[in-house]
Amino acid sequence: MIDKKLLGLLVCPVTKAPVEYVKEKDELVCWASGLAYPVRDGIPVMLESEARQLSEAEKEAHRAH
Repeated sequence: MIDKKLLGLLVCPVTKAPVEYVKEKDELVCWASGLAYPVRDGIPVMLESEARQLSEAEKEAHRAH
């Protein structure tokens, strides 16, 4: 779980856009860059080299909301 105050301060290092915590995957997602950053032991790993690329299905599901 990510502290809400910390979440409000974090931005994607690539786009500087806000990130959204996805509890089910324990990731911070930046929809602008299409990257998901892992959270390990409650600590966000905000490194582009550690991020995974979101799938097209994930992006489409987000757009549908």
